[in-house]
Amino acid sequence: MQRPRLRLAQLPVPQPAADSSTGNVALAAACLAEAAAVHGLDRKWQIDLVAGSEIDRLGDRALVELLAAGQPELLGFSLYLWNVERSLHLARQVKLRSPETKILVGGPEVSADNPFLLSQEGIDWAVSGEAEDVLGPLLQSFGRGRGWESLPGVAAARNGRLGSFGPDPTANFPLQNYPSPYLSGKLPISPAESVYVETVRGCRSHCTFCFYPRSSNMLRALDMEDCARLFAHLKEQGAQEVVFLDPTFNHRPEFEALLDLLKEINHDGQMNFFGEIRAEGFLPHHAEAMAQAGFTKVEIGLQSINRETLRRTRRGGHPDQVAKAAGWLQAQGVEMLVDLIVGLPGDRREDVIAGVDFLQSHQLDQAAQVFLLSVLPGTAMRAQAEEDGLHYQEQPPYRVVKTDSMTQEDLAETFLMAEERLDRRLDEFPRPLLVDPEPGRQPIDVHRLDLDREASSAGSRLNQASAFHTALWLLGADIDRHRDAVTGLFDRWQQQEGHSICDWVLFPQRPFPLELLADFRRHLDRLPATYLSRWLAHRDQNAQRRLLLTIPLDAEFPTWWLKAAETLVPVYREMSFAAAWRQRRALALEQPAARVVGPLPPKESREFQQLAAEADPEGVCFADRSRERDWIEQVLGYGVRSAPRP
Repeated sequence: MQRPRLRLAQLPVPQPAADSSTGNVALAAACLAEAAAVHGLDRKWQIDLVAGSEIDRLGDRALVELLAAGQPELLGFSLYLWNVERSLHLARQVKLRSPETKILVGGPEVSADNPFLLSQEGIDWAVSGEAEDVLGPLLQSFGRGRGWESLPGVAAARNGRLGSFGPDPTANFPLQNYPSPYLSGKLPISPAESVYVETVRGCRSHCTFCFYPRSSNMLRALDMEDCARLFAHLKEQGAQEVVFLDPTFNHRPEFEALLDLLKEINHDGQMNFFGEIRAEGFLPHHAEAMAQAGFTKVEIGLQSINRETLRRTRRGGHPDQVAKAAGWLQAQGVEMLVDLIVGLPGDRREDVIAGVDFLQSHQLDQAAQVFLLSVLPGTAMRAQAEEDGLHYQEQPPYRVVKTDSMTQEDLAETFLMAEERLDRRLDEFPRPLLVDPEPGRQPIDVHRLDLDREASSAGSRLNQASAFHTALWLLGADIDRHRDAVTGLFDRWQQQEGHSICDWVLFPQRPFPLELLADFRRHLDRLPATYLSRWLAHRDQNAQRRLLLTIPLDAEFPTWWLKAAETLVPVYREMSFAAAWRQRRALALEQPAARVVGPLPPKESREFQQLAAEADPEGVCFADRSRERDWIEQVLGYGVRSAPRP
């Protein structure tokens, strides 16, 4: 008799560039697969992990086909604010192709106080909190067709919507009960990919904006023997970048003993570690020990300079302690990330800017991570939002839109003022995909549609499965004449790939009425909103449906027209490398950004190095795929995922 199949999936964080690495490690799904084995359920169930480059690069339709293949009895998704909408959309599409498949969801988004999730159709079971202990009883009840009603933290569908959750789960099992999926081989280890580990669960802090306190304030740590086995295995298998998911790394039991262990195992510096700490209790010798163990980057939360705000959000601490801890680590050669939140209750514009000034005064301006508050489900801040005067988006990313002391305009302006103070963009620029098409590439990521020749049939070209990040080039001598055909393509793409990224690249032969750009933008912005389309709302930008203009190599366009177009959409001009090199300091400033076409000098050449050093890096794109990937990795500093096979 064939075993029923449980398929587990985790969709990635959308990235700013098509070829940048997603860092999508399905640790939660792999931990569930490990838990199933511990419970002996791997003998009764076939358990599949959908991971790797396929799930990262496939568009909606292609991913639905992958997830529905073989009609699994149970399909599980790990839900986070960046993937919950797309995951549930895909779940509903899978059910259309495989009606007998049941949908199971878990992760931080699953909470009894998340009306967005509770209102969604297509979910059969939801698990709140840690799921390792409850997975066994849940799969057993699935086989019996009953028995899940009383399971801790489990909600089942009733009349198409999730019902109430069972009793609050108690997360108290020892972490040693479930071996790391890296040790069993359920998660691969590669020098080219980050490894995510947790050596402790629970958090003693009570920050109201964070969901960690929701689980437990009792710390459960992996014992030293198991830590030794795990990190020795990671090193043996070639791991190079290891990310600790521990909520507060330096507050774990046996913190110093773990650093000694890591120093011993990582004596040759093969592994680079990243972790998050708090300043309280952190001392100079801790900074030295972390550096000696192999920590090359550490994150620490300032959050606010306002002591009353820190008290009100139960963050506590003192800004001076944060600056000292960060300074000690920097003195050891450790790169720092220091968090500052815009929109905390009680903070005003002056407080945020004072926070930026504080970081600058302590030589931490390059370490600053400034971001808008998200009022997350399951947090104390969400529960008391009305009392605190917080208004926020009801859908992901749940960004704050108004506080008791800042209007929506104040929030956006404060964020931009912080950028001006720090002289850099604080969120990632959505880089367009302007590479040439690659014959035979699957899934397709570049479509070129000649509107003059195929306006009436262009939609049929979109029937092929596409990549998650796709460029659709619209060529034509007279773009304005094809206005209706273009908006029809917008609508068709939305129906087929509604949660994927699309660069709509207008490639005209001559100028057209500029109001057409405004009309196209309005049409794209009126399409159903998603996490990605909301992500840059504070900039009045759409990070999902991106409209841009690329001027052909030999085309003549008036300077005034190009300047006016730049106020509406990003503008790129095709040019040779020599032309881009000559104009390198003006690209994306006095001149349009460059799409470099034609022959290229070696990367090591003086001219190429000058372009990389002196041009705005976002003002240069390449038609050549290989050089574009090099630019993304080496100049922009994004990790690049392995090239897919055609």
